[in-house]
Amino acid sequence: MLRVLNDDVVAAGRGFGRHPHDNMEIVSIPLKGTLEHGDNTGGHGIIKSGEVQIMSAGSGIAHSEKNASENEPVNFLQIWIFPKEKNITPRYDQKEFKAEDRINKFQTVIAPEKDSNALWINQDAWFNLGDLKSGSVTQYKLKNSVSGVYAFIIEGDVTINEQKLNKRDGFGVWDTDMLSISADSDAQVLLMEVPMN
Repeated sequence: MLRVLNDDVVAAGRGFGRHPHDNMEIVSIPLKGTLEHGDNTGGHGIIKSGEVQIMSAGSGIAHSEKNASENEPVNFLQIWIFPKEKNITPRYDQKEFKAEDRINKFQTVIAPEKDSNALWINQDAWFNLGDLKSGSVTQYKLKNSVSGVYAFIIEGDVTINEQKLNKRDGFGVWDTDMLSISADSDAQVLLMEVPMN
């Protein structure tokens, strides 16, 4: 299940000091700027727009997230998902995804299959990014019949299943197996398919 979606802006040279979590899947998606991660397992990375980071807090991890720039702010989404299996070994991973692979379609960046091209998550959840050109129409077929989808409109205007949505709107959909997404302007959309309970 989806617990938190934060749309954070962190000033240059600032951030969140080291703090603990356990039994939570935490995904960070930079939209602008660069983000620096560090944790007590030795995990460290700098991620920028076009990259995605995942951390399984598992049995317990302490981490920090800060703006990697001394001059520019960083804007990133941080999403918390309840895990499928508790008390796993904590882990951290990040990956860059090609922008051209999400033009007028949805690119899976988070998935529960360890052998996919996406980052692995300890939950039956799929995160998908789409860069949609104005006038385009695409569909998203749910992977799991008991899932719901939370759509977050990063930029632009879209219509999802006849519901008009604008920049930074969120929209939850369940009891369906397909979404129809029409781009009313150039738009960037995040679809998060997650268990409903």
